[in-house]
Amino acid sequence: MTLEQDTLGKNVTVIGLGIEGEDLARYFAEHGASVTVSDRKSAFELAKRVAELDGLGVRFALGANDPASVAGADLVCVSQGVPLSNPAVVAARAAGLPLASMLGLFLARFPGPTVGITGSSGKTTATALVDAIFAAAGRDHVLGGNIGIGLMSLLTPELTAATWAVLEVSHTQLLLADRSPAVAALLGVTPNHLDQFTWEEYVALKRKIFAFQNADDTVVFNADDPVCRELRPSARGRVFLFSVDGDHGADGAFLADGTIFWRRDGRTEPAVAVDDIGLRGFHNVANVAAAAAIAAACDIEPAAVTTAVRAFKAPPHRLELVARVAGVDYFNDSIATAPERTLAGLRSFDEPIVLLLGGRDKNLSLEDLMAEAARRCRAVVCFGESAPLLAAAAAAARISVGRAEALAAAVDLAAAAARPGDVVLLSPACTSFDAYANFEQRGEDFRGLVALKQKGAAG
Repeated sequence: MTLEQDTLGKNVTVIGLGIEGEDLARYFAEHGASVTVSDRKSAFELAKRVAELDGLGVRFALGANDPASVAGADLVCVSQGVPLSNPAVVAARAAGLPLASMLGLFLARFPGPTVGITGSSGKTTATALVDAIFAAAGRDHVLGGNIGIGLMSLLTPELTAATWAVLEVSHTQLLLADRSPAVAALLGVTPNHLDQFTWEEYVALKRKIFAFQNADDTVVFNADDPVCRELRPSARGRVFLFSVDGDHGADGAFLADGTIFWRRDGRTEPAVAVDDIGLRGFHNVANVAAAAAIAAACDIEPAAVTTAVRAFKAPPHRLELVARVAGVDYFNDSIATAPERTLAGLRSFDEPIVLLLGGRDKNLSLEDLMAEAARRCRAVVCFGESAPLLAAAAAAARISVGRAEALAAAVDLAAAAARPGDVVLLSPACTSFDAYANFEQRGEDFRGLVALKQKGAAG
């Protein structure tokens, strides 16, 4: 059955018009389905995405997730980030309508092997590293998922059974998952998103990356992560491990004597020296070890790991050096939407730090973060919706604190507090949703604000 035959004449409702929703709507409309898109945002707020679908015959039900938008649907596609408590989703489930996620639809249609990478942190960097390793190995592949590329757009006629898909997978993309990739990687599970899920629910979501595998599949675990250790016995397929705590004795990758080693079928080879990793922070050594283990799991030789890692540059918004202004280095780590990520950012610097914290709180513990900030930070500047909570925590840890309503004023306060040789670090420990559509938009705003400082200093 062709893709057109599978969808021709079907009524499909897509709930949520983000990157996934737009991609799903375009895919089904172009393959002969009658498509309705439902989103709680207004037509004005979604004008750009609506315009992108112009001419495809897509109907829009915007301004509310009206349960009527799923009436008569043959399939209801739920975009990532849309909770199952959404009124339209509730109505679809009550009516017994088939629910699908982009990840499940893609895995069912992709003709070749797939690699899916998830974890509480490091997903994008590890996925980008694996993409670079596949390219260095000359392995035909496509890249997509939570890294910002809609999966359905990858389903083109040029694909063959030899084409691989390298996918970044978030916990919300696993919410409705009923399939797992052939090679699944779990980088680690630490407290996150506890404003939306219980800890047990969050761990169960991450487990889905390999839960539907069979004996012919492979899973890569973080040998240093307690949750991964608990989940390993439930893996049905072959297990590879990665570690930065030494040789674990299994296939995968590990750090020893300043070098990351690659191992498959018992053959161990050096892949890359830590000194050749051009990324800040020890957490990125772990990301490289994960990527090397995934390469081993995909039967890619260590030479490709060496080549890719030596040339690799960090993706945007991840400890990204924006500029040096008046002797102060400004770093954009907007990806840090949880305290654990901010902790990793702080530990990546030896210089005194002026730390920018703020956004929307996720109900996560701040204790370890504030203890580390007290050791490393000259000052903390708190902004946005969570500023009162963060400022109180910083003050309790005896850290010099500034407060601002918005990021622009926070950057001004940070610049005033910093001295030559310091680092101003945007590593917010919170989501961006109080003021921005996503962490990328927040990071871009920070870049612009720093550019204005640079221009003013030069003027």
